[in-house]
Amino acid sequence: MTGAMAGATSVSPTSRQIWTRSRGVLLVLGILIVAGFVIAVVRSGDEHGRLDPRSADPNGSRAVAELLKARGVSTRVVTTLDEATAAAGPDTTLLVVTPDLLTGRQQDALRTAMDSSGGRTMLVAPGPPSVGTLAPGVTADRPAPVSARDPQCAFPAARRAGSVDIGGERYATDETAGTDACYLSDGLPSLLRINDAADGDTVLLGSPDLLYNERLAKEGNASLALQLLGSRPHLVWYLPSPSDGSAAGDDATGDDRGEAAGESGIGGLIPSGWLWGTLQLAFAAVLAAVWRARRLGPLVTERLPVAVRASESTEGRARLYRKANARDRAASALRQATRTRLAPLLGVSAADAHSPDALLPAVSAHLHDGDRDLRALLFGPAPADDAALIRLADQLDALEREVRTS
Repeated sequence: MTGAMAGATSVSPTSRQIWTRSRGVLLVLGILIVAGFVIAVVRSGDEHGRLDPRSADPNGSRAVAELLKARGVSTRVVTTLDEATAAAGPDTTLLVVTPDLLTGRQQDALRTAMDSSGGRTMLVAPGPPSVGTLAPGVTADRPAPVSARDPQCAFPAARRAGSVDIGGERYATDETAGTDACYLSDGLPSLLRINDAADGDTVLLGSPDLLYNERLAKEGNASLALQLLGSRPHLVWYLPSPSDGSAAGDDATGDDRGEAAGESGIGGLIPSGWLWGTLQLAFAAVLAAVWRARRLGPLVTERLPVAVRASESTEGRARLYRKANARDRAASALRQATRTRLAPLLGVSAADAHSPDALLPAVSAHLHDGDRDLRALLFGPAPADDAALIRLADQLDALEREVRTS
């Protein structure tokens, strides 16, 4: 029987108790997992095909690709730098989506191809990591919010399109000849066109919003998009990819190009909302810990799983006192228990049971023994050793028997 009980004790929790205690935490974790899955599905649906001419999502660009096709402009989607530079030419518009993802080496190679192509290169929202290399002499200023803005320039395509939804990056340049600066915000343009050496040009678009499916029909977005992308018979739509082999082995460090390389590496694969997700999980864990650690409401007595004899409890407590060498605590417990039992026998109230001024005269009057030091017995110091503690217990026991029999 002893072997059968070795694996469990009388106070081991049952399966029902374990389930009752843990179901709240499991419920919270389940809600968090389901909510995270739903958010991931919704966000993945929104972000799928962003600025992809094959995507019909709200943030895709299939609508503008179909309009260009109807105007006789062929659209080719590429995901590697080699394909993009090989396709560049005088009869081609090269659209580069998120050029900040390109490494320093990729930016140098792309800039070389742009100088010799003789066509149009359109950069979508180039920021500080790339604008200095892809558009020499141009700097990116603090972004502006996207809103409907008027051209405020002489660039024919912008004047014909009129007001469009634009903003984002703003650009500053010292060059004025062959440069068109449109859609100003605080004096800086969000659309900048610069003539290149080989009869081509470079267009910097501060934000991609006017290319989205959901925004194409608003303001003059469609007109400006078709004019910028349809000026040549061929359109190469370059979607940079972290898996592009040309991004490997880039040794640029210590400048903006090194930062761009880092962004196109493993860091670019981490979702932008990971920090908020981690904070939410941490906050939920703290709430669960507080909830489990705090008792709500008054204490409730519970039935013990087994009946424990008083003698066993006394022996167990005595062993703990002995192990801790706590003779003072043991003596105090013995004296307090004796005073509590003597008080009702002597007609002393429970409130005065531990008061020497009230209890000692009553004991003395009842026993009529003036030679005994009752104060030292009932309220004295702690015993010096275990033998003295045993003598104290015997004396207290004798005193209580004497009071009861007298």
